[in-house]
Amino acid sequence: MANIPISKPKVVKNKKYMLVRYGRMGILGWFEHQESQIPKQPHRIVIKTERGLELGQIVGQLCPYKAGQFKLDPEQVKKYFEDSGVELCVQEDGKFIRYATAEDLSEERHLRKSALEELDCCRNFTKELSLPMKIVDAEHVFGGERVIFYFMADSRVDFRELVKRLAHEYQTRIEMRQIGPRDEAKVLGDVESCGQQCCCQAFLKVLKPVNMRMAKMQKATLDPSKISGYCGRLKCCLRYEDETYTELKKRLPRKNSLVKTNQGQQGRVIEGQILTQLVMIELPDGSKAAVSVDELEVISSPQGGQQEERETSDNQNHTDSEDKAVKDDQSLDNQS
Repeated sequence: MANIPISKPKVVKNKKYMLVRYGRMGILGWFEHQESQIPKQPHRIVIKTERGLELGQIVGQLCPYKAGQFKLDPEQVKKYFEDSGVELCVQEDGKFIRYATAEDLSEERHLRKSALEELDCCRNFTKELSLPMKIVDAEHVFGGERVIFYFMADSRVDFRELVKRLAHEYQTRIEMRQIGPRDEAKVLGDVESCGQQCCCQAFLKVLKPVNMRMAKMQKATLDPSKISGYCGRLKCCLRYEDETYTELKKRLPRKNSLVKTNQGQQGRVIEGQILTQLVMIELPDGSKAAVSVDELEVISSPQGGQQEERETSDNQNHTDSEDKAVKDDQSLDNQS
């Protein structure tokens, strides 16, 4: 994702903002409102964005609101995401209109059914035009101002004729938005091999890169079919404990280091266990012993870390490839 600074609402006296998540891709934004209190139970709301009228979900209802004002200021929200290693742009996206009524929710269900028909229509047009793209999903904006089609393609696609046909068919604005495999899983994925709902559907709102180093460090199987998710990429859950594994690994002496135990025995490091923090050393008589890292003193480390540098470089290349893949999942907007 591009390193875009987080915009904050202008500080205007008596203006209040709520944090809302909306849209098929879970966009996060600030919305101005005049409500004196925000209900603590989950609530759907109707909002006005640049795309039109939409339904959204209020974020952080249990505690961050006081007298209708979100307790955290934009800088604190920015810091929260930065501490999580997330580059996310949270902008002032529009205004709160009303709390969603039963009629609004009924209309939403109706639009979802319409979106399925629009999806089939778009796929048929794509096939007729022989366009090299896969139509993944369709989103009919609540107010009816536009229909958004999400698609995947290996390269840029000239879909102008497709947009013309769709605009003529539905007499509304058409937007084509390109997504990547991980976003496809976020839209279509269901249950993963662990038996739980896909993380990207359940709670992950920003999909960060994952690389093979994480799998290797956690001693996970390197069988692609077992460490790849619905999207065909490495599972996002490999990131969850990576920071802990990295910190623990830093405490272990390098392989072939010369160490001394609390009992005065010297030995050579054969291997180390990250989670248990045990180090296997070979003693001068050829015997082996497992010693806690806290009971070891490093006398000398092996000279020349070319192999380690090469592994670091390879891991960086893996990460760069994943970063590029995420950046390639950019949006291509077109309006009729």
